[in-house]
Amino acid sequence: MRRRGAVQRKPFKVLATDTITGKALEADVHNAVPTEKVDGTCCYVTTYKGQPYLWARLDRKPTKQGEKRFKRFLYSLEDCKEFVWNIEEDFKPVPDTWIPAKDIEFSNGNPLPDENGHMPGWVPVEKHSKQYCWHSSVVNYEAGIALVLKHHADPGLLEISPVPLSEILEQTLELIGTNINANPYGLGSKKHPVHLLVPHGAFEIKNPPALKQNDILSWFESCTEGKVEGIVWHCHDGCLIKLHRHHLGLPWPLAETYLNSQPVVISFNRTKYDCDFEPKSLFHHFSELDGQRFDRLKDIKFDA
Repeated sequence: MRRRGAVQRKPFKVLATDTITGKALEADVHNAVPTEKVDGTCCYVTTYKGQPYLWARLDRKPTKQGEKRFKRFLYSLEDCKEFVWNIEEDFKPVPDTWIPAKDIEFSNGNPLPDENGHMPGWVPVEKHSKQYCWHSSVVNYEAGIALVLKHHADPGLLEISPVPLSEILEQTLELIGTNINANPYGLGSKKHPVHLLVPHGAFEIKNPPALKQNDILSWFESCTEGKVEGIVWHCHDGCLIKLHRHHLGLPWPLAETYLNSQPVVISFNRTKYDCDFEPKSLFHHFSELDGQRFDRLKDIKFDA
């Protein structure tokens, strides 16, 4: 089976330049909505077993032999236009419940790997899953809800609240917290880990920099709002243009971030739900904090 189009030959480090790409211009990036790029692991909500479920990101990757063959191609000097994958033999098996990501290419009914040799996809997060225990901690399938971090109606205030999974169906989100990506937002502790879901595009940047390299660099380095992992421009045609601090040679994570320094209120009225939350669950702990406000997101602590 053939991968459509040419595959990038030489591994490279991505760095930003002062030239806007044709793809970004075509997507009208100048009129796009700039949002904070949140540092976590990607999730997806879609139907499983007849109800909305949280799904964890799982890329189908090449076997050792398949990867060796692919790397030989990348470093090869031969003028070959495309790399030929054997989907059945070159890739590791995935669970039967695995589904490919929506934007993946198909050929003859089979998903094709991307330019990195991976097939992005998803697996459902089962209740009490050991492999995806931090994912499962933010959903309660009995009540049909997820723990979500978003903006409160009051400007400058964040809110943590249970959100019906049916309301975020077919959306992608970022799972952040104590045991995700070395916890750049300083949430929770080893004894009392805290994890939350953040819908993609939830945090619009109110005072974004101009689309010039020096302006963006200055914004990241000098503005409070610039203490973020990166920027994602949401274009009107659905295209996403992403810029990471690393693309500009800037460090991440930071000792203080814009997200974890904002005030937050807990809105969780447990009387709305006809079920008992397990005493050690995040749902129980947050329901005990209903109505409480913290000066900073990272200040949230549960009683021992």
